[in-house]
Order: sequence, then structure tokens, then C-alpha cells
Amino acid sequence: MRFEKLELWKKACNLSCSIYEITRHSNDYGFRDQITRAGLSIPSNIAEGVERPSAKEQIRFLYIARSSAAEVITQLFIGMKIGYINNEIGHCLIKDIKTIVTMITALIKSKQMKG
Repeated sequence: MRFEKLELWKKACNLSCSIYEITRHSNDYGFRDQITRAGLSIPSNIAEGVERPSAKEQIRFLYIARSSAAEVITQLFIGMKIGYINNEIGHCLIKDIKTIVTMITALIKSKQMKG
């Protein structure tokens, strides 16, 4: 299956776009760069993983995507705590990320059973 057809990849792309939108006007370039890069890493690693030839390689990139999701959750919590990110928006994004992590985990398990 092509990565573009995966609902997981679509959700991760939407998340990345949301992160760019909510940080667009931040003057803290270090924070903005870090959170947008981590957010961009999630769909990018899903796509790269799905396109890899072996289940082992696919799983490795899916784990990287999952780790990037944990990084974004951490950055969102910090962003909310220091007043960079609206609490309601931040918690909504964290909920979305947790859904994405659940989907990544399910995809990893399905690849492990096939591999």
C-alpha cells in the first residue's frame, strides 16, 4: 500500500500542518524550529518506513515516528506551561497525537506478525 492512502499518514500530515499554524507567529525561533521539525518527522518517517522493502526497516522508521510523537507531546506541554500554546489547542493536539501513536503501534504489530 502506498503511504498516501494510509489514514495514519493523513492524520500525521494534518498534525504537522496544525503545529506550523499554531507556532507561525512565535518569536522563539528555537522552540518553533524544534517543535515543527519533530512534528514534520512523524509523517515523514511513516512515509519512509512504509516505502522500505523489508518489515524490519519499516518497523524501525515507524518507531522513529512514534518517538517523534513523544517529543512533540513533550514540547506541547512545555509550550502550554510557558504560555506559547493555548491550553485547549495544546490538549486537543496531544489527543490527536495519542491517536496517531495508537495507530503507529497497531501498524508495527501487524508488520511484526507478517515479518
